[in-house]
Amino acid sequence: MIFGEVSFNKRFLEFCSQKGILIHIFSHNENYQGSYYPRERLSSGYLLLKQAEHYLDEPKRLRIAQSIVEGSLKNMLRVLKYYQTRGKELTDNIETIESLIAEIGSVFSIQSLMAIEGNAREAYYMAFDKIIEKPEFSFNRRTRQPPRNEVNALISFGNAILYSVCLSEIYNTHLDPRIGFLHATNLRRFTLNLDIAEIFKPIIVDRSIFSLIGKGMLKDSDFKKESGGTILKDTARKAFVIHLEEKLRTTIEHKELGRPISYRRLIRLELYKIEKHLMDEKSYTPFVASW
Repeated sequence: MIFGEVSFNKRFLEFCSQKGILIHIFSHNENYQGSYYPRERLSSGYLLLKQAEHYLDEPKRLRIAQSIVEGSLKNMLRVLKYYQTRGKELTDNIETIESLIAEIGSVFSIQSLMAIEGNAREAYYMAFDKIIEKPEFSFNRRTRQPPRNEVNALISFGNAILYSVCLSEIYNTHLDPRIGFLHATNLRRFTLNLDIAEIFKPIIVDRSIFSLIGKGMLKDSDFKKESGGTILKDTARKAFVIHLEEKLRTTIEHKELGRPISYRRLIRLELYKIEKHLMDEKSYTPFVASW
C-alpha cells in the first residue's frame, strides 16, 4: 500500500508480477486511487462461470448475499456486546440489530436486503459515541466524500485499507474480484472485495478505531481540516496503518481447524468457503467472531 510520494520502474513492476504482489495507491487525503493488479495466475474458467451463474440467478445470488449481511450484522453485535460487558449502555442498539437479523431470511430481493443492512448499520453507528465517550471525537452520523469529522475519517480510511486487503486475498484464490453478490457488478472494477469486507469491518476496522482512541494513541490534534472534510495527519495515518497491520496478524483459535490463524488468513478462508459453495461442495456460512 502506497500512501506517500514514491518512484518505481518497470523492473519493480515485473518483480511484483512474478511474486504475485498487488500494489494499492492512496491519495494524500486517504482516498483509494487504484491498484496494480498482476496477471492472474490462479484464474479458473470453471469458477468464473460458476460465479457468473450465481450472480445471474437471483435466488442463488440472494442466498450468498443474505449470508454476507448476516455475518456483517452478527459481527456488529459482537462488537456492541463486547463493549456492553464493559459498562456501555447499548441495549437499544443491540435489540434493533437483533430484530433486523431475524428479517434477513424473509427478504426476496437484494434491494430489501440492502435496506436491512443500511438500517442495522445506522443503529450500529449510533452506538459509536456511547462507546468512545470523548467529546473531541464526537461521531454523530456517518458522512463520506469527504468525511466530516475525525471518526468518519478513520472509518473511511480503515475501510479503504480493508477493501485492498480483501482484494489481495482474492488474488490468491480462483475467484474473480469483479463479480460480487451483495454489491452489484457494474462499471466498478471490483465488487467481491466490498462484499467480503462487510463481514470483517466491525471486528477489524471498528475495533481498531475504538482501541486507538480509547488508549489515547490518537488525539484530535492528529487530524486536520481540508477541502471541506477531515483527514489524518501523517503521524496519525502511520499509527493507524501499523495498528491495522498488527490486527491482521493477530491470531485467534479457529474452532473447525483446531489451531490459531490470523485475521488476514480468516479473510482467505472466507473466500475458500465461497468457492466451495459455488461448486456445491459445502453451503456457505459467514465467519462470526466468538470472543
